Amino acid sequence: MSEEIVLGTLQISLVRKAVKNVHLTVHPPDGRVTLVAPISTRSEVARAYAISKLAWIRQQQKSLKAQARETPRKFQERESHELWGRRHLMTVVEANVKPFVKLDHKRITLSMRPGHDLAKRAEVMHAWHKSLLHALVPKLIAKWELKLGVRVSGYFLQRMKTKWGSCNHQAGNIRLNTELVKKPKDLVEYVVVHEMVHLLEPTHSDRFVALLDQHWPQWREARKELNALPLGA
Repeated sequence: MSEEIVLGTLQISLVRKAVKNVHLTVHPPDGRVTLVAPISTRSEVARAYAISKLAWIRQQQKSLKAQARETPRKFQERESHELWGRRHLMTVVEANVKPFVKLDHKRITLSMRPGHDLAKRAEVMHAWHKSLLHALVPKLIAKWELKLGVRVSGYFLQRMKTKWGSCNHQAGNIRLNTELVKKPKDLVEYVVVHEMVHLLEPTHSDRFVALLDQHWPQWREARKELNALPLGA
């Protein structure tokens, strides 16, 4: 069960769970704040803790607000596009064939039928991004199923506004943000591992942190790097 801690204009979601320590998090990209505390924590104690961390919270939110954001893509000639953490220039070709995308070194060629609109370009590019992730993600899942001793019943790719991924512990599946195709592959792997660890521990408990420490010791650096990269428009 959750409740709200209101400090002026700041709202903090307080959630009590079976954890030993308090976990205060400022979430990208919008700067929402959650405070996970042990079940026995009194509201006034949680509030006092939040007040003691106000300066830190404000600094984190300021950093997120200043974080680079991609300008809306128009999918046009010589436009810059990120793919696996590297910048590529786009070439647009019009031809009476089924739309497709081709990658050649540092150039992305988008082939479209004459008379198409921006929405169609975006649709074709998004489908291509998903195809690239579909080629990578199953390999990562298979690798980490062996390492973690878990079984993923399925995975889904979709646009997400505030998360890189999520896990449905009961159904045994994970969801990944299609924006991950723009990030370095090691960071994509970190997100996959993070969500798969939730199959062992559904919450961000001390056990969850210990499991990440064991299987992906550099996870804090990976999370920091991921959240420092440009966000979607």
